[in-house]
Amino acid sequence: MTTKEIMACAKSCKDFISSADADSKNAALFAMASYIEAQKDEILGANEKDMENARGKISDVMLDRLKLDEKRISGMADGVRNVALLPDPVGEVISRTERGGGLIIEKVRVPLGVIAIIYESRPNVTSDAAALSLKSGNACVLRCGKEAHASALAIVSAMRAGLASCGFPENLIMLVEDVSRDSAAELMHGKGYIDLLIPRGGAGLIKACMENATVPCIETGTGICHIYVDESADVDMAVNIVKNAKTSRPSVCNAAEVCLVNRKIMPEFLPKLEKAIPNVELRADNDAIKYLSNAKPASEADFDTEFLDYILAVKAVDNVKEAAEHVLLHSTGHSEAIITQDKESADYFTKHTDSAAVYVNASTRFTDGGEFGLGCEMGISTQKLHARGPMGLKELTTYKYIVYGNGNVRN
Repeated sequence: MTTKEIMACAKSCKDFISSADADSKNAALFAMASYIEAQKDEILGANEKDMENARGKISDVMLDRLKLDEKRISGMADGVRNVALLPDPVGEVISRTERGGGLIIEKVRVPLGVIAIIYESRPNVTSDAAALSLKSGNACVLRCGKEAHASALAIVSAMRAGLASCGFPENLIMLVEDVSRDSAAELMHGKGYIDLLIPRGGAGLIKACMENATVPCIETGTGICHIYVDESADVDMAVNIVKNAKTSRPSVCNAAEVCLVNRKIMPEFLPKLEKAIPNVELRADNDAIKYLSNAKPASEADFDTEFLDYILAVKAVDNVKEAAEHVLLHSTGHSEAIITQDKESADYFTKHTDSAAVYVNASTRFTDGGEFGLGCEMGISTQKLHARGPMGLKELTTYKYIVYGNGNVRN
């Protein structure tokens, strides 16, 4: 099918899914999860084809994002089940007001309609996006990168089988067949079909969508995340947090890319950090590099780069005020952290940085729908309207006013 035909198929399901009750949607989600597990061999076989085609063409950390195994497939299925267990947002009465003459005005949460998701080489996004769309009463159009297309197709086939087993239309979940840039452009200009476009990927993809889309679009994901180590920080805690934020999974958007270090704590902290993360290339400014034995001099560009790799930029600062000023100038609005034992410093940092998530004495890696109790996430919005931070079920809805009267007319 053409991309336009795919969008039309999804649109044709809007009324069905917007009016489906919570129990029916949950049953479909449980069936989708079961079919993902039942068809794991087909999914793994498709993923191996994607891996073979991608080796030598993308970095090792990106290959890790692409790779599936039995544990990750089980995690995908569990993620779908977790969404089924969450409260259904559709139909929630957000507010209720009684006006003169007995007029009752209710603000009610409703689905958006058709959500399009453009993403790159993470097959698990396929199941996360489909599950969240379904539970929030939306149809979805998925467009993955060419590296992950075989994997995504196998996952979508399993989920569509789950839908059919419950009497739901399979076209609630559509996968774009064309992996060229033309299909992405069609989704960006899909007025009349697409109610919200969500790009999940690198800075280039997000920039293209934000600049070219004529449908509503959420800016997501690009994460130049900072950790500031204050002069009062517990050094061992700081080392452990920075290590986790940088190395637990460097290819994701909530990984730390910049470490700001108070000059007073540098002599103790930086040698310990270097020893704790020997596999990370440190790029330090002129003051910080004096306390590091294997670091490279940092360029100005290093403090504006989302490395998505085992690379960390390091900069010396005088105090929390300078740290916050640096973050405001260089952050992409994703996640920041301060490591400190001083409440005034913590309060200053949280008030004077302007990102979707700000941490005190915790790793930026927690910026995730699952960790925030949302089941999974559609993406992490770095803008302020209409959603900010990890996007769960409520962020995939809008609202309308339902007004009840008894013959009321306006004077």
